[in-house]
Amino acid sequence: MASSPCGSGNFDSGLEIKTRSVEQTLIPLVSQITTLINHKDKPKKSERTQRAVQRVGQAVSVAVGRFVAVGEAIAAENEELKEEMGVACFEARRAGDAIAQLTDVGTAVAPPADGRTTVFSDRTGMVKAARMLLSSVTRVLVLADRIVVKQIIASRNKVLVTLEQLESVCTFQEFVQIFSQFGNEMVEFAHLTGDRQNDLKDEKKKARMAASRAVLEKCTMMLLTASKTCLRHPDCESARINKDAVFHRMRFALEQVIEIVTDARPCGETKALPISIYCATQDFKSKVEGLREGLYSLPHQALSGQLEAVVERTEDFTDSAYTSHEHREGILHLCQIARQDTDRLIAAWGDAQSLHAKEATEEMELSILKTCQSVCELRRELHKVAVGRAADLLKLYSEHLPLRALKASGGEGNLEAVAEYARTLSEQKEQLVETCRLLCHVSGTEPLEITCVHAEETFHVIGPQIISAAQTLALHPSSKIAKENLDVFCEAWESQLCDMAVLLKEINEVFEGRRGGPASGRTGKHSANLKTVKAVKLDAEEQSTISKLGLELQRLTSDVDTEVEKWDDQEQDIVRQGQSLSSMAYSMYLFTRGEGLLKTTMDLFHQAEVEYSPPLPSLVDEEKVTVLSEMEKLVALCQQLQMGVRTPVQGKTATFQKVELSIQNTRAIMTVVINLLPVCHKLFRKSEKCGVASPRGWMERQLSVPVKDNALNNNGFGVKSLERHMANLTFLESK
Repeated sequence: MASSPCGSGNFDSGLEIKTRSVEQTLIPLVSQITTLINHKDKPKKSERTQRAVQRVGQAVSVAVGRFVAVGEAIAAENEELKEEMGVACFEARRAGDAIAQLTDVGTAVAPPADGRTTVFSDRTGMVKAARMLLSSVTRVLVLADRIVVKQIIASRNKVLVTLEQLESVCTFQEFVQIFSQFGNEMVEFAHLTGDRQNDLKDEKKKARMAASRAVLEKCTMMLLTASKTCLRHPDCESARINKDAVFHRMRFALEQVIEIVTDARPCGETKALPISIYCATQDFKSKVEGLREGLYSLPHQALSGQLEAVVERTEDFTDSAYTSHEHREGILHLCQIARQDTDRLIAAWGDAQSLHAKEATEEMELSILKTCQSVCELRRELHKVAVGRAADLLKLYSEHLPLRALKASGGEGNLEAVAEYARTLSEQKEQLVETCRLLCHVSGTEPLEITCVHAEETFHVIGPQIISAAQTLALHPSSKIAKENLDVFCEAWESQLCDMAVLLKEINEVFEGRRGGPASGRTGKHSANLKTVKAVKLDAEEQSTISKLGLELQRLTSDVDTEVEKWDDQEQDIVRQGQSLSSMAYSMYLFTRGEGLLKTTMDLFHQAEVEYSPPLPSLVDEEKVTVLSEMEKLVALCQQLQMGVRTPVQGKTATFQKVELSIQNTRAIMTVVINLLPVCHKLFRKSEKCGVASPRGWMERQLSVPVKDNALNNNGFGVKSLERHMANLTFLESK
């Protein structure tokens, strides 16, 4: 249970406040109530002071009245909250009225002659009213916050229903139509969960939410290609296995999000992260240093037992087949030194206790310092081993040789070669999984530990998926969709290696004391309840890094412009949409050069917010099937771009990575547009010759259909609808 918000220990709401929006809404109220109560302690009570107090009391009462009216409206709209919300609103209104009465001091300096009780004569009454008000207002806010959770659950349920439909479709046309609906529902879910992620106070929950949302974002494209491959090759077992794994992972990630927002686990299951060496050593050091103040606070064996728990966890390093003999010996040696220093400390500690000392002796103080130093040296060595191995693997695997070999042998239909390179990839996967486990031990913060676990799980899952996709291609070497599917899974692997490089940098920054935690939002639109994230300007080195991507965008925009010029009718919808996308991409190109109207990363992300929602026309011949296939890709890529730019990030490294990913997604979109334009032009010319109605119109329906914000707030209520009634109290704070 959390005590009163905003650090005021005098008030206990009896409720746990889990979100920043609820906490921030309470700040003005707490400030004003504290002001009122503290006036009792002031010896001089001038008429001006009394009138100021009266104004504050009346403002609190009016704000509470409006606040309660919104709370009651929420209760009327949500039957399941009606009773609890009604009680909370009644108590809040009663407490607000009591405060108004207690602050109605009139014009007299002395207490009223009629015997009325005021804030100056009855501080106890004011404290009681304040407690009731804060408790009831907090309860109203927490109940209103359930509406947000309810929206997320409802959105998840819609996604699950559509997911089930997607899994059981039998025709290509049906799949494309349902996938379009699925994309829109996923965008809505991304909005809601992105806001929630930003609003959470608990950094561990934020990191878990970021990890689950990252899985959903990456799985969207995998689901598209895996499903298409299965539809094209319905009797292929490896294609079915590949597709089933994607659907399973998406469902699991959706359930994880719900667990986070509801604080629930199915069937009472409790799953906690294994305690890392970093946390274990920090706890051990804390107990050792605590002996200075508490010689008799714990038994001797508790200290030695805790050190052995630390040593036991180092077996993840020493038992690994990939740890060098030199590193293994170094770790074992430092473990032995830590044991010896702890034994000496326990001996000095026992001597001090036998002398009935009240504080640590000089010998004990020296032993405390040496024990802490030896444990720190052990942790430093483990950090060096884990980070060194990760850096070596990232360098070794940067060429992606097994992935290239799997693509090549799959395209040749060589099943034996695919099996051989699959073994190589499996070995790489095992090394990366184990390295992520070691990084988790030395990560330095719980959110970074969660990010390490997410990386470990991702490598563990995607490795076999790449292999099943390669097997499918080897069985159907001429299948374009099987090749595209393998490409998507290989890109996910490469992307996770990039994420691991960022993670490695963050772990190093924490170890070196340059940061306190991870960019947990690496993995949604920013919440309106929070301050806007500060836009980041890229430095010269980062500008240079993305300049290559920018040059590719420039080339693609030139290609699009060339294709557009071939159209006689420049008012055709597809021409205008192509020009619009080309303009967006060119703005990004100028950004990579430090020119143009986009000055900051935030400008870039706003520019990239394009959305697609395509109904599909009835098309039959070969060129039209090509259009459908390319439009499918375009829809998925645009949804991926949209989800990516709305994903909240923190920290310069994560922001730069988001910029790079946004430009890469735009590049992929432009590539598809270049493929679409000539085919559509050909179809248009053919339809003109045959006297068929112009295709103008259907393309427009497929592009630029924005998701309206109010579609995400059908209930119309939540903490946001309440907070403005408290926010205007801030101006009274200085009175």
